[in-house]
Amino acid sequence: MDKYIANAPKQVQDKLREIRTTIRKAAPGATERTDYFQMPGYSYEGEGYDYDGMFVWFSYKKSYVRLHLRPPVIQDHKEELAGCLTTKAIVSFPSHQRISMALVKKLVKASLKVMKDLDRNLPT
Repeated sequence: MDKYIANAPKQVQDKLREIRTTIRKAAPGATERTDYFQMPGYSYEGEGYDYDGMFVWFSYKKSYVRLHLRPPVIQDHKEELAGCLTTKAIVSFPSHQRISMALVKKLVKASLKVMKDLDRNLPT
């Protein structure tokens, strides 16, 4: 994690650190990893979790700080994400603008819930 952030442009390093801190507070006990998709991500161990228990990642690309979430989190929060570029699973926050950590926390918790709910719905 530290290496990924250190390799990002200096003007976004503080934002990446702040997102990292927010994710850790929103998901205590989650494992930080960079082995899945080669970007900072978080997982919980659990029998039956898809994506090896991964539920959120963050990255920097061009002039955006990005949060990668499980679908349908972004679709469920469209109104709150107005003004951000979005795909089915990525929110791109313009790096020159303030990022609401309250919103990041809400999105992380929603992504975690999607993963846990999906696990409960899998056939045994």
